[in-house]
Amino acid sequence: MIYLGADHLGYELKEKIKKWLTIWGFEYLDLGNDKIEKEDDYPDFAKNVARRVSGGKKGEVGILVCGSGVGMDIVANKQKGIRCGLGISPQQIRIAKRDDNLNCLALSADFVSEEDNKTIVQMFLETQFSGGEKYQRRIGKIE
Repeated sequence: MIYLGADHLGYELKEKIKKWLTIWGFEYLDLGNDKIEKEDDYPDFAKNVARRVSGGKKGEVGILVCGSGVGMDIVANKQKGIRCGLGISPQQIRIAKRDDNLNCLALSADFVSEEDNKTIVQMFLETQFSGGEKYQRRIGKIE
């Protein structure tokens, strides 16, 4: 399961991500916002997605979208068991997922192109954690 969340700045990109996920055959649950509401607050959506991921089954992930991506990333990483990364390039996310076992991805709707965000999402979903000893050790230290 992929949990999605976005504020008003990330809403349009989130809607596109839903279309991509459908085409690619992934199951998702949209945790909002379900409309553009200029007074909404990104922490509400980030917290809901992160809590679902942290309390969910192994392999469930979250994708969060706001203007910069930074706010969502900060909030998600405050939740126990979450390893969220701010996606700025496909290769960066490939390495982060492979080495750091990301379970949440934060995206910028304002500073990263739609096409790059699409490729970042693909990379996040396709890349598997390597499971190497040093990476497991490091994740253990984070937890």
